[in-house]
Amino acid sequence: MKNSKFSITNVTAVLPDSLLEHATITIERGVIIDIAQFGPAAPDSINGSGSICIPGVVDSHSDGFEQELNPRPNATLPSGFALRSFESRVRAAGITTMFHGIGFENDEKWGRTVDSANELCDTIVDYVESMSALIDHRILYRLDARDSHGYVALIARLNQNENEMKAQVPLISFEDHTPGQGQYTDRTVMERYIAGNRKVSIEEARRIVDQTIAERNALIGNRDKALPWLTENAVSGAINLMAHDPATSDDVKEAVTWSASIAEFPTTIEAAKLAKESGLRTVCGAPNVLRGKSHSGNVSAQELISLGLCDGLASDYLPSSLLGSVAALVERKVCTLPQAIRLVTSGPAQTVGLTDRGEIAIGKRADLALIRLQGNLPTVFGVLTANSQHAERVSLVGASA
Repeated sequence: MKNSKFSITNVTAVLPDSLLEHATITIERGVIIDIAQFGPAAPDSINGSGSICIPGVVDSHSDGFEQELNPRPNATLPSGFALRSFESRVRAAGITTMFHGIGFENDEKWGRTVDSANELCDTIVDYVESMSALIDHRILYRLDARDSHGYVALIARLNQNENEMKAQVPLISFEDHTPGQGQYTDRTVMERYIAGNRKVSIEEARRIVDQTIAERNALIGNRDKALPWLTENAVSGAINLMAHDPATSDDVKEAVTWSASIAEFPTTIEAAKLAKESGLRTVCGAPNVLRGKSHSGNVSAQELISLGLCDGLASDYLPSSLLGSVAALVERKVCTLPQAIRLVTSGPAQTVGLTDRGEIAIGKRADLALIRLQGNLPTVFGVLTANSQHAERVSLVGASA
């Protein structure tokens, strides 16, 4: 916009604990400076046409960028194009802060290598530094606990790229997907997945899982090699450490010894309850809420929310599921709209230490989205981010349609 001060008028603003109808939100230099019912508007203003104005959605874990690279088998897109393509879908889901999950491991089954991980991280950093990004792109470093190359490559990257460390406290998820624990405590879930995905018999899938367990058990020593560095840096506050898929009390107790601050995707009530009691923030999967159940047969995220054991939701693999879960929770009368919105805005923002966003409040970043809800179906009309002022008029054009 030509002027650094402007207003969004005629919206229902979702405040932290309430709704403010007929609200005017005034923004200056990317920061909210006034919120008022029937309030005065700056000369430069946008009519929200009765839509709902929410804080921009914060997503602490998305694997979508990796998926965007390969829309079909053997059809790999350039990483820079894939990132911008994915960004367009992310903005259409109301997301203004995105942590892209990048897997640091060499795993042929998932097509991941440490070289490709570094390339994808470079692509994200370059796009951010170009000052042309339309959302706040960040990195979630996903470290396979048993990969012999992953932790070496991750430590080398963070030691060699001081700007990455200075720009944000690195968010690291320490993950072990060995069948028989965590997400796949019930190994038959992975067997059925392999049988369906690879079109093999259940007997062949069982053999593949046996082989996977044997291979990963042989690499268990790598887990202990990575933990000293992770623990030392988590204790000092140099990194934010996530414990991924904790399933038991012992899993949570071990994570506490690492100084992990986040329990990501707890798979049981037992693990989620102890995580909260131990002072860890808890993250659940939005697709789990939307579908009403876990695709892996684990605890329902909606149940954890009902019990007060979920601090925020992450999209995991489907960006649109975040607002979809908001609509579902409201329609099912599990949450009020402000409560549901907190699960995708201020909740995850607090979890990852971004205290400047996630609320419509004076002094907060003007990361906003204009939406409507029709039952359990959300529609995003426009988004605005504090650092994308050149795109504001284009971003919000749909809101007044």
